[in-house]
Formats: sequence, structure tokens, C-alpha cells
Amino acid sequence: MAQRITVATMIDSLSPENLGGGERLAALIAMHLDPQRFERILVSSRPSTGPLREQVEAEGVEVFALRRTGRYDIRPWRELHGFLRCRSVDVLHAHKFGSNVWGTTVGRAARVPVVVAHEHTWSYEGQVLRKLLDGTVVGRGADIFLAVSREDRRRMIELEHVPEAKARYLPIGIEPPPRRTGRDLRAELAIPEGAPVVGTVCALRPQKRLDVLVDAAALLRERFPDLHVVIAGSGPEGAAIEARGAPNVHLLGFWPPSDVPDLLAALDVAVNSSDFEGSPLGIMEFMAQGRPVVATAVGGTPDIIDDGVHGLLVPRRDPRALADAIGRLLDEPALRDRLGAAGRERQAAEFDVRVLVRRLEGLYVELLEKKRKIRSI
Repeated sequence: MAQRITVATMIDSLSPENLGGGERLAALIAMHLDPQRFERILVSSRPSTGPLREQVEAEGVEVFALRRTGRYDIRPWRELHGFLRCRSVDVLHAHKFGSNVWGTTVGRAARVPVVVAHEHTWSYEGQVLRKLLDGTVVGRGADIFLAVSREDRRRMIELEHVPEAKARYLPIGIEPPPRRTGRDLRAELAIPEGAPVVGTVCALRPQKRLDVLVDAAALLRERFPDLHVVIAGSGPEGAAIEARGAPNVHLLGFWPPSDVPDLLAALDVAVNSSDFEGSPLGIMEFMAQGRPVVATAVGGTPDIIDDGVHGLLVPRRDPRALADAIGRLLDEPALRDRLGAAGRERQAAEFDVRVLVRRLEGLYVELLEKKRKIRSI
């Protein structure tokens, strides 16, 4: 058998308080690489504990956690340099801005043959230093700079001046959803039978603009006085939402991935009210469960949802538009069913993590072979 290719997937952390779509996707990629062809290592730049780390290790992926304590703690990067050299890592695949910058810098210093950077989106507004580092350190130091949406690739090239030949759009995906465990969320929350329920599952970060969802719910209560809003996830925005004291808004905190199907089954409409997105895994999870989706038309969301076909799209920062779209679905059960079914079909066909990983495996081999040919000249 040919020698396995050693791939180190690099992220900031696996701990629940830091988990977003980018961290979850990076872990999924590491777990789904073919263990017969690839030696799989997941590097976290900060200490990592919790269910996701346990799942990664249970799948046979080695976890190497650095002890970085903050943004300006650079001492662990020396340890990473030594690890990459000692393990003869062939491919370093970094995810998100911090790991992209440091992974590219340390990876090149350690003479890793192939360095892949993966952007999982940001607003591309302000932050001159970030744009500069993306365009120079990452865009020129990495062998390829992956974008999770066509819109992100455009902005990487036009706003950050990443070389066009290095910027590549790669559709992402999720695992087939687990079966329901049997939890009855409506009963747990004492929601009356027949009351409309809308909600979301996400990291509670400013990007998600959950205030827009809460404001839309307030408008909807004029027509649906018994409306309930369910928000699952952890993060800094939870306290601000709770402080608003809006009626019938349920903050559930961190929700186990195994129980997400039970949560989504309780929703009449799933919502994404983000200010910006890359290619949101949450929306794909909603679609996989056949939930009708209302989402803001930002970033890569229109790559996933055709408006009126797989869900409804609305402008960002517009509670009235969001409320109108949710209200339309609450009023029209047949439309909910049609959009939910179309969304489920599209997710299964186009946004499956197994398809993504096979594409990545081919990319790793392609880039390694190209490097080896150059070195043999």
C-alpha cells in the first residue's frame, strides 16, 4: 500500500464555548478523510475539551492541542513548528482567519509541502489589517485559499487582493442528519398545542443578528399572539437577548448535536437572520430535516436557497421583511411543506460532507503532486 499522506487540520478550539460552523466543519473534514489514504491530525491552537473533541478522537483522529492563552501569546507557535517538522506533515489545512495567518506562517517556516487556507466568511467591512494579512500573508503564502461561497471568493479577490488563481470556491456540506431521539421540545417548554413556533440553532454572536429575529417576532405577535421563539446555542449575545425580556422567547443554551433533529421537529419555520454569512451549516441542517427556511440573502445563502423554491430570502437588518416572510409560511402550510421538501432534496444532492471531503482529498493529492514535480526539476 502507498504511504499515507499526513494531513493536519488546524482550528482555534474544539471547546463548546468557541464552536461555530467553521469549527464544526473542520472537525467533520478531519473525521471523514479516508484513514486508509490519510493520516489524520487535528491541531487546535488553544486547549480543547468537550463532546466534539471526544467525537473526533473516537473516530481515530489524533488531536494535538496547543496551550495558547490569548491573541498575543505566540510561544505555542514554536511548539507547532516542531510538531509539523517531527511528524513530516504533508498538508496543513487551516480554517478561519487566525489559523490561516499563523498556519501559513508557521507551515511555511516548517517547510510543510502544501498549505491550504480556508476562509469561513466575515463581513469584509473595516479591519484594514485583516484585509492586508489575508491578501499578503495568507493569499500569497498558502498554496490555495478556499472560499465557502462565490460571494466570498469575489470579495477576497476584489477587496483583499488575493491572487485570483489561488482563490477557489468549494461548496461545503454536512453529515446525514441523525435520527430523532424522541425528545418533545414543545412539551419540555410547555408550549400550548397548536401554537406557532419559529427558531434557530446557531452560535450566539453579533453576526447572527438575533435581535432582528426577536424584533420580527414582536411584529408577528400582532397576528399570532401565542407565537413562541426558540433559540439554541451559546455565545456572548445570549445575555443581551435575555435582558430584553421578550415574551415567549426561549434561550436553550448549548444544544447537543444528537438532539438537533428533535429541536427542528418542533419548529414550524426555521430562521437565519444573519448580517453576513459564508455558507451556513445551520441552514443546511434545517433543509436536511425538511424545515421551511426564512433567511437573509447574504453571502453564500443564495448559493444554497433559491428564493421561493427551497425557502424564502429577505434583506438583512429588516425585521418587517423577516416578519412578513415568516407570517406567510405560518399562514400557508402547503407552501411550508413544498419548500421543506425541496430543501431536503437539494441538501442531500449538493451539500453533503462526503462530497466535500472527496473533493478535498483530490485537491490535496493534486497540490502535492504539483509540488513534487517542481522539486524534481
